[in-house]
Amino acid sequence: MSDFSPVDQNPTAPAPASSTRTQAGPGVVPAYQAPPPSRPRRRYAVAGTGHRAGMYVAALTGEHADVGEIVAWLDPNPARIDHYDAEAGRALGLGGPAGLPRYAPGEAARMVAEQRVDTVIVTSVDRAHAELVDHALRAGAGVVVEKPLTTDADGCRRIVRAIADTGGEVVMTFNYRYAPRNSALRQVIASGTIGEVTGVHFEWALDTMHGADYFRRWHRDRALSAGLLVHKASHHFDLVNWWLADDPVKVYASAALRFYGHENAAARGMGERPERGTGVHGDPYALDLRADPRLEALYLRAEQHDGYRRDTDPFAPGVTIEDNMAVLVDYRRGAMLTYSLNAHSPWEGYRVTVNGTAGRAELEVVERGFVELGADGSIALAPTAARDAVRPTGERVVVQRHWERAEEVPIPGGIGGHGGGDAILLKDVFRRDLRIGDDPLGRAADHLDGLRAAVVGIAANESLATGRAVLVGDLDIGADLTAGAPVRQGERPGP
Repeated sequence: MSDFSPVDQNPTAPAPASSTRTQAGPGVVPAYQAPPPSRPRRRYAVAGTGHRAGMYVAALTGEHADVGEIVAWLDPNPARIDHYDAEAGRALGLGGPAGLPRYAPGEAARMVAEQRVDTVIVTSVDRAHAELVDHALRAGAGVVVEKPLTTDADGCRRIVRAIADTGGEVVMTFNYRYAPRNSALRQVIASGTIGEVTGVHFEWALDTMHGADYFRRWHRDRALSAGLLVHKASHHFDLVNWWLADDPVKVYASAALRFYGHENAAARGMGERPERGTGVHGDPYALDLRADPRLEALYLRAEQHDGYRRDTDPFAPGVTIEDNMAVLVDYRRGAMLTYSLNAHSPWEGYRVTVNGTAGRAELEVVERGFVELGADGSIALAPTAARDAVRPTGERVVVQRHWERAEEVPIPGGIGGHGGGDAILLKDVFRRDLRIGDDPLGRAADHLDGLRAAVVGIAANESLATGRAVLVGDLDIGADLTAGAPVRQGERPGP
């Protein structure tokens, strides 16, 4: 088991123990063989050089440099490319920037051809995912794409057509699957301990440090992100699909903007607000980009090129997404999901309840028990771990069968962000052909998994627009996700 140096956790997200742990628990990380001497390094291009790209850049210039290399950048902002090119050069010991070729949006096909790219890593704004995936596949490259796969039904159809026409591979990076606590719940369900699942209740709470961040940056614009039911909840819907090994068939949603945004601030008498957070003191909703060197380099020093502000006040005009969401989902084999997402909670974490014909399983995660204000009324970008006796940070899985006492299921340690899943995911992304044996948990995700997760949010948005329940099959995404879906590795067949 190798050590791991944690990289790239969203600076406003909680940083639990798993984010700083350098070794995983027994059995958490799959076994991989060493790459044979004759195996050439895979050539990667990074499309989208925002904050999230840092995880992949660090991986390919660090732990996974023996199996892959970055050969090109694609982004509209030259300053962000400069940052990663310099970072890659330092990590590789080049004594200066890496000097890699750079391309603009719309040049993905040319980039693949000129740089002999094997795989394009897509970490761009969500709206651009479908176009980038399409162009990369048709140019002959594979794709690794961050969630969500795409933002609407048109994007789904475009990706499905490109895969059908080219036979290319799309890998989804659903890192929450690799978090040991989520894997533990999957093992409980797959074991049959609680019988056939009849329903799932899933509640996710984003606190006023992390949740507010979605209303500062480009995600606040529905045209770019399709809202949190697509951008953020794709993680969550994928977990439920994966836990149940089932397909969503009908979706109903209700949502509203009740806390953030200009009108809500005015209604609560918050008074005049700053346009942006940098340079503002004593305001718990202000994000000063100068407090984080990476954010300063990627955004504050880069905004001269495109005008994008990473630190927009969450109460400024222009918010077109919701901060309170509720969704009902029916599954093919009969289970029902009730889901809620709140983006202005005083604490951060999630609760999952899975009811079955033989009992009940519960997963509870507290990632940050509260957000503490400093003496001046502001929040430190990287606050010390908030410890609270009433709501301590932690995680646990509890199982209780009918007529029996409850039992707690041990959760092994993970490594890296997102509940200890990031580093394990990266091994599967960059070394999947070197894996020794199959993964009994079936954690690796493909484009069909990406579609299954995205269509729940897409259908939810359609439900918000029409006020009616939406059948997934009526979205006409170009792929039938409900008829004869295969049982994947590690999954139990349906009844």
